[in-house]
Amino acid sequence: MSNLSAHHPKILLVKLSSLGDVLHNLPIVWDLRERLPNAQIDWVVEEGYVHLLKPLLSKEGFRGIDRIIPFGLRRWKKDLFSVQTWKQFFAFRKLLRQSAYDVVIETQGLLKSALVCALAKKSPHAIVAGLANATEYSGYEPIARYFYNQSVQVPTQCHAVDRSREVMSSALDWGPLSREQVPQFYPASFVNGISVSSLEDLHKPYVLCFHSTAREAKRWSSANWIALGQEISSRGFQIVLPWGNAAEKAVSVELGGACISPKLQIFSDQYPSVFQRGESQ
Repeated sequence: MSNLSAHHPKILLVKLSSLGDVLHNLPIVWDLRERLPNAQIDWVVEEGYVHLLKPLLSKEGFRGIDRIIPFGLRRWKKDLFSVQTWKQFFAFRKLLRQSAYDVVIETQGLLKSALVCALAKKSPHAIVAGLANATEYSGYEPIARYFYNQSVQVPTQCHAVDRSREVMSSALDWGPLSREQVPQFYPASFVNGISVSSLEDLHKPYVLCFHSTAREAKRWSSANWIALGQEISSRGFQIVLPWGNAAEKAVSVELGGACISPKLQIFSDQYPSVFQRGESQ
């Protein structure tokens, strides 16, 4: 794929969920744009996380993600035998297959994401790249490898951002990206355009600790959060614990010693601005 820069490749990113995984995948959009400014870049993502990608949509004066393709699997599974569910699934499939992709980059390593790769329309010599192995503390389903034509071996102890970059670089026959190439997430214009919140008792510098998860089984133990919080506090940072429902607020209170935020619904289109600006504090 070394001659891609001379063309206008169509690239599909497949990273469905969850919040942290989607955020950690954002830097490869910037990496791709740097070397392939004229590429078409589309992204399949669970519908609940579409808002995380909207600030990166291409517009006049900015090229990022050209098309966000929402995937409703979590909702569909709740009503699998409904006619409406299957109508929505086939509508998704039709949308997915509007383009024939030259490169499919699957950085999740699960059967559900691999099946999306299989459903996608591809050019005759398309590369479908995905993870060849599990990494520490991350979910992985080995069966996913059978849906790729390029399985990428990554270090067992590997940061999520580096893992995505490894798969991308292999798919495009690029050398590995060094840590000196600092990952980018959102455009500066987007971050700078967010109004600063006047949350009472908030002071800089602060660290946002998102303890809530999509499933309780995935949540880090309170003991670990407390140990981390003590270390962060000892370095002069204030801890902010966002929450979206009564159960999450109870955990925030339990962890204690932090600034308890106003109610935060993590899937709404408008977060309190303090959470969006946290990375820049």
